[in-house]
Amino acid sequence: MIRIAPAITALALILTLSACGSRAPRAPVEEPSRVSITSANFTDASPVEWSGTAPTDHPVHGIDLSVWNGQIDWQQARANGVNFAFLKATEGGDRVDAAFDANWRAAAQAGVQRGAYHFFYHCRAASEQADWYIRHVPRSAGALPPVLDMEWNHQSPTCPGKRPKSEVQADARTFISALTRHYGKRPILYTTVDFYEENQLWEISGVDFWLRSVKEHPSDRYPGQHWTFWQYSGTGLVPGINGKVDLNAFSGSRAQWQAWLARATG
Repeated sequence: MIRIAPAITALALILTLSACGSRAPRAPVEEPSRVSITSANFTDASPVEWSGTAPTDHPVHGIDLSVWNGQIDWQQARANGVNFAFLKATEGGDRVDAAFDANWRAAAQAGVQRGAYHFFYHCRAASEQADWYIRHVPRSAGALPPVLDMEWNHQSPTCPGKRPKSEVQADARTFISALTRHYGKRPILYTTVDFYEENQLWEISGVDFWLRSVKEHPSDRYPGQHWTFWQYSGTGLVPGINGKVDLNAFSGSRAQWQAWLARATG
């Protein structure tokens, strides 16, 4: 979920995303009043010839996005099959996505099940990052569980390297435990193939996995790993969104989606 922007845009956003003292309380956001499922009307700028199980074999689809995706027409996106959305909220211990508040409110008003993700920075204490996320993401009844996004970021100018598996796992558990205590929901863990394998993330138990695999089904790329969400494209085209967006599928049937929501958002 790494995004690169032109230097001028990035400089402006650094000022926007920097921490700036206490924030005014948010007004209550009305959660989706009912859970309906719409079929995906998505295309892909770089389509894949899937062998075996394809994304279209999964009936419940959604997206993940950040400020880089621009202004979203959430009503149009919802009508075209965006049943859920993971919104970037925070990064490290001093960045807040400039579009998070607007997307958080507008997605709910459009009837999209939404959750917030944190992009983990490997050169800052996990406890500090958990506190930062908690400070900026409200406890909302009916929201999807919080998400921890862990992957290597070789493009980072300040923290491009890798760390030992033991430290990565310890950080994941620290972050997950803090958010579980605060939100009363066990977070979802997003990761990529290389990060998953190098850090043996199958040893992290009790979480729902959200796995990236853009050319093969997760059952092939992460053999034996139970998963809940599959990020199958980074080049999706969705009505209501300008440009490319990440596409995702839920692992089960429509009925299983309803059941999972009842457990995960209660």
